[in-house]
Amino acid sequence: MMVLILQSVPAGIRGEIARWLVEPFPGVFVGHVSARVRDKLWEKCCENKKVNGVVQIWSTNTEQRFAMRGHGTVRRELIDMEGIQLVRINEENSVLMMEDITEV
Repeated sequence: MMVLILQSVPAGIRGEIARWLVEPFPGVFVGHVSARVRDKLWEKCCENKKVNGVVQIWSTNTEQRFAMRGHGTVRRELIDMEGIQLVRINEENSVLMMEDITEV
């Protein structure tokens, strides 16, 4: 299972991702794809300059049973604390540039 959340997405990118995943809500994509397809979709979202922010969450064999990574401008920050991935909300509610967090 994989969830892909995009902010400020052009219709062309949404249509391309919709070939692989279902879009139950604008900018939120859900589906079950291979690791290779998951990584290719991630690369496509990160390479496109019109995508403001992207968060990808997928099932994996870790203690949390999922992993996540983010890229771009968002109001929340993904952090890794002793192998557990958490989401930190900025106190000032300002926009942050998210750095890539790789798999645990």
